[in-house]
Amino acid sequence: MRFAVSLLVFICLASIVGTVLVQNQPSNNYVNQFGPFWYEVFETFSLYHVYNAWWFLLIMGFLVVSTSLCIIRTSPKMIRDMRSFRENVRENSLRAFHHRAEFASPAAPGQVAEAVAGLLKQRGYAVRTKAGGGATLVAAKTGSGNRLGYIFAHTAIVIVCIGGLLDSELPVRLQIWLGGKQPLFENMAIADVPPSGRLGAGNPSFRSSVLVPEGGKARNAIVMVDDGALVQPLPFTLELKKFIVEYYSTGMPRLFASEVEVTDNDTGERFPATIKVNEPLRYKGVTVYQSSFDDGGSTLELTGYALRGNQPYTFPVAGKVGGTARLVADGAAGNDALKDLSVEFSGFRPINVENFANGRVGAAEPKALREHVAAVSGSAARVGQNDDFRNVGPSVQYKLRDASGQAHEFHNYMLPVEVDGVRVFLSGVRTNPDEEFRYVRMPVDADNSLKEFMDLRATLQDPQARAQAARRFAQGNRHAAGGAGDELTAQLQASAERALDTFANGGLQAIARFLETNVAAAEQQRAADVVVKLLGGAMAELRAVERERSGRPPLPADGPAAAEATAWNQVAVAALSDLFLYPAPVVLGLKDFHHVQASVFQMSRTPGKNAVYLGCVLLILGVFSMFYIRERRVWLWVKPGNGGQGAQTLMAMTSQRRTLDFNQEFERLKADIAALPPHQKG
Repeated sequence: MRFAVSLLVFICLASIVGTVLVQNQPSNNYVNQFGPFWYEVFETFSLYHVYNAWWFLLIMGFLVVSTSLCIIRTSPKMIRDMRSFRENVRENSLRAFHHRAEFASPAAPGQVAEAVAGLLKQRGYAVRTKAGGGATLVAAKTGSGNRLGYIFAHTAIVIVCIGGLLDSELPVRLQIWLGGKQPLFENMAIADVPPSGRLGAGNPSFRSSVLVPEGGKARNAIVMVDDGALVQPLPFTLELKKFIVEYYSTGMPRLFASEVEVTDNDTGERFPATIKVNEPLRYKGVTVYQSSFDDGGSTLELTGYALRGNQPYTFPVAGKVGGTARLVADGAAGNDALKDLSVEFSGFRPINVENFANGRVGAAEPKALREHVAAVSGSAARVGQNDDFRNVGPSVQYKLRDASGQAHEFHNYMLPVEVDGVRVFLSGVRTNPDEEFRYVRMPVDADNSLKEFMDLRATLQDPQARAQAARRFAQGNRHAAGGAGDELTAQLQASAERALDTFANGGLQAIARFLETNVAAAEQQRAADVVVKLLGGAMAELRAVERERSGRPPLPADGPAAAEATAWNQVAVAALSDLFLYPAPVVLGLKDFHHVQASVFQMSRTPGKNAVYLGCVLLILGVFSMFYIRERRVWLWVKPGNGGQGAQTLMAMTSQRRTLDFNQEFERLKADIAALPPHQKG
């Protein structure tokens, strides 16, 4: 028993680890979370799949064997003792009991024994009378079912452990170890999976999952084994007719359910069913749970905006969620940067509830020029304080992978979002799944498109346009200063052109490096203030040049429209600076889509659950019996009195737990026996 208790303690500790540490996740998730060193340490002890680790299953097996041996060894003794009245007790032994009493009666010993036996039966005791050696022994007992509590409780542990082993990966692991099954580690069509990668249709126990798009069918599920997978045939075909999802105001799903049609593979019988969270479908021994939902292969139409060269260029991109497409941008400036890129569409969401209250974007403070990353600073949901949730429309998630296999992940919204009074297009980027997306915020034009911003980006790369904007800036400030000399105007033009050239080659980061290199540390703050104003004015003139070239009307010089133009310019400067940190030569904007929902089902066959239910019932009965059923035994030794007259009675009583209730029961029983006529207390 001490060994069994030790094993049970180990199982409890392992269960704590399995509860705290998320189980059965891909290896990359653990490496990103804990780092390579601790990943290897935890992997050595199989902490990422505790309940199916070899040592956990071994401990469970030892616990079953140890407890079973304990039950086999002690149960017969307990049952014999439970049924026994212990009639071999002698008078001298009874006198050694702590709870004892003596009575004298003028009645015959037989009459006394009969009266005492009747009283005990009224109190619920089982009574047996034995005469011999000139005396009569009345043996009584009650609460013998207390011993069953020990048997039930230990049997429950064995049954629960066996049920747990049946519902664990052990049956699948045994097929791998002994049955020649081999998990698959590469992607392939289910039809191409060899027999070694398929489990039998009669597999007694499994836990699997399957993704079914609307209108799709599933006859097989996937059983994950470490980083590999096995195909599990199902006894029926599941077709998803419609997926239903409802949302809270915060964007979290409030309800999701699947309307399905089930077809029996043997009989062809069909019937509809609705699967909801906590309302699974049970059929032919398989339970189908509504686990989650995902995209089922939505088709997407996107527009690619080239970010290289001095000519604005867009091109169409079409794809499907879960698929891959090549970027084809014939004729685009900088096409060499695009030709080796492929796009992998990894996700699509038609609804995104974000919070953009009190958002603050714009040009960086001069003192922060060196560290300024403007909009590439975090999740879109973190703009402002989380007190103004609203739906901002669809978004697409994709990866751009180069010829060497390196990839960055992007998250772009379809519709512009108003942040701090300026409508912007959000494009997020991250390098690994554990990071949060960092967003570039590019201002949109009156048509809610990126055309004007992209035209401005291309114009910034044109040296002639930069020179023209610098000249206009210098001339404009000359008139504002009351007519400065030609030399001062030339200096101002040269400074503005240098600022634009530096900004065009590296953004605000390049300007910060220039100031750190060429300006004394004590003068950098003042110089940064001047450069920020100079750059802002020059960029405003550059935008005016771009609008003239593209045939757009000039911007107003005063009034609310002028303030809006100034805010737009500030966001544009920040976004143009961020594009130098943007790890891709193209931005993909979502143009149109056809949404296809998919439901993720978890399917399991768990024969051990009935054993677990039985074990729980036995455990409840066992605990109840051990704590609330008290075994009490009473012996009365009745013999003739002195001189053969009357009867002398010796009473003794015992219990496994001598509690206050037991003491009170002894006193009540002693008083009742003494009150039996014509007893007299000795």
